[in-house]
Amino acid sequence: MRFLLDAEQRAFADALRGMLTAADTPAVIRAWSRGDHTRGRALWARLAEAGVFGLAVPEKYGGLGPLPVELAVAFVELGRHAVPGPLAETVGAAVLLEQPPLARRFLPGLAAGADLATVAAPGGYAVDGDAASLRLCPAPDGLYLTTADPGPVRRSLDPARRLTRLTPAGELLSRDAPHDRALTWTRLATAAQALGVGLALLDRTVAHVRQRTQFGVSIGSFQAVRHRLADAKTALEFARPLVFGAALSLRPAEVAAAKLTACEAAYGTARTALHLHGAIGYTAEYDLSLWLTKARALRSAWGTPQECRDLVLAAGL
Repeated sequence: MRFLLDAEQRAFADALRGMLTAADTPAVIRAWSRGDHTRGRALWARLAEAGVFGLAVPEKYGGLGPLPVELAVAFVELGRHAVPGPLAETVGAAVLLEQPPLARRFLPGLAAGADLATVAAPGGYAVDGDAASLRLCPAPDGLYLTTADPGPVRRSLDPARRLTRLTPAGELLSRDAPHDRALTWTRLATAAQALGVGLALLDRTVAHVRQRTQFGVSIGSFQAVRHRLADAKTALEFARPLVFGAALSLRPAEVAAAKLTACEAAYGTARTALHLHGAIGYTAEYDLSLWLTKARALRSAWGTPQECRDLVLAAGL
């Protein structure tokens, strides 16, 4: 089955790509990694104005959605430009807060970009708890809005994903929040983001091998190099319809399959990119590293490869 975007969806993707290209996201990412959120918040506001966060929020609460396919379109572009911040977590928070009393209170701020939300993953750590204005902590007895200081920042594999530990201490928001649905939406956003990361790594590596020469010729002309790039391209193109197919169905097992496939494709492309760039690919000063580390971090975010495989096998897909 082919999943082709319609004209409006392609125009949305092109508009986001143009905006993010002009935003100089590598500089935004490096500032965010140091704990300077000024430029990142400004970019967040522009994304909200473009409607990105409203895609997970119903219209009656100030959003545009729920529109999971358009959300996947947007997150591919966010991944392509390695935009920092609790992106998938804000999507998950919008679903967790969908019950009417909570929705009226919180969702307009999320859709408008006034609030950044993060959600504690199993183990208690949350992405960018120091930057988020809404810190949600699921617990066995319900969903908590954590008001305590998130504590010291712990660096992750991706320096732009700053981890803080959250505890279920604060206001109890709900005893029956839709945790499973929120996880499905968060995984979908993560899968689309990983696909975008992989596409960016492939584009940058193709450009590099065309410019780098050995023995007087471009290394891109070497058959072994072409085979590595072709394998990466094939894996990413195989992941693309799974991501958009999962966005259409929102079946948890299909979303898990999409996340597994997209994240593994991005991680494989990252390994190829590092190999073909050589020693320069290891340096933090080189922009490629911003995508390499993100591909590795997203691989285990909101479901490790083994967890996703188990869910797919249990569903008989």
